[in-house]
Amino acid sequence: MTTAAAYAAPAPKAPLERTTIERRDVGEFDVLIDIKFAGICHSDIHQVQEGWGEAIFPMVPGHEIAGVVSAVGPGVTRFAVGDRVGVGCMVDSCRECENCEAGREQYCVQGNVPTYNGIGKDGEPTYGGYSENVVVDENFVVRIPDGLSLDVAAPLLCAGITLYSPLKRFGAGPGKKVAIVGLGGLGHMGVKIAHALGAEVTVLSQSLRKQEDGLRLGADHYYATSDPKTFEELAGTFDLIVSTVSAPLDFNAYLSLLRTEGTLANVGAPEEPVSLNLFSVIGGGKTLAGSMIGGIAETQEMLDFCAEHGLGAEIELIGGDQINEAYERVQASDVRYRFVIDTATI
Repeated sequence: MTTAAAYAAPAPKAPLERTTIERRDVGEFDVLIDIKFAGICHSDIHQVQEGWGEAIFPMVPGHEIAGVVSAVGPGVTRFAVGDRVGVGCMVDSCRECENCEAGREQYCVQGNVPTYNGIGKDGEPTYGGYSENVVVDENFVVRIPDGLSLDVAAPLLCAGITLYSPLKRFGAGPGKKVAIVGLGGLGHMGVKIAHALGAEVTVLSQSLRKQEDGLRLGADHYYATSDPKTFEELAGTFDLIVSTVSAPLDFNAYLSLLRTEGTLANVGAPEEPVSLNLFSVIGGGKTLAGSMIGGIAETQEMLDFCAEHGLGAEIELIGGDQINEAYERVQASDVRYRFVIDTATI
């Protein structure tokens, strides 16, 4: 075992504090990564606050990890010391079920091993990216292309793949009208990726406060959902709507914005149940769908796509001693659009 400095929440809802954690020794197929940057995802906050259920403490959050390989096990073939790499939301899976074999490790039948707030195959808790380093099996490490700087690449390991996967799956592209609900850490990447895929992109946000940003990031149109006229004007417009918000929506209203056989895909996860009139789906043959990150191969595909199109996250770089303040600001929607921790400050 080796030790590493980290920021951890010692208990549910507790402020994060600097501490020391133990990392496993580098095994035969392991990669030791010196973490350079770690994004702050809203799901980090949900889990620290146990908004999604009971969690494991102390908790070191962080599943948007970008760094450099500093050591490899003797059996590693994919990576070498000095490689620029990333780690996303999972660090292992059963590797044997039909989902794992199909490259959909995120839907592992036995459950994937999350990067933090999980239990690894060694029976030990997993600790995330708010740390100096991490040891990960090479099969759950991805390569960050040279065209992307590590700081703006870090959020792609969750926010990027979370939007890329449903946009690709549901056919965002030329001739398609796509709406992104919410212009935050997830939504701003959705706008960039949907635009790069060739779709006509609309942002649906509570207000017009970020309209200038939305258009700069690649949106063709921008509407405020607080204005009832928006739902009248846009009825039956979209082939695909991707909702990134973690607050409960009026799903019946948003489904009314879809064309016949259109899809409303959810990547935001409210902590409470939502209500739905099924006639909103039945009328028009519409699909209400969900999507969760992406598999390892698709995550690599996303990174390569983002590098090709020059897409990185819009970030605000912070030090480790600013994490708790950053959490408060995320909850107040006061970030444009992703906090990223410079782990040299940990």
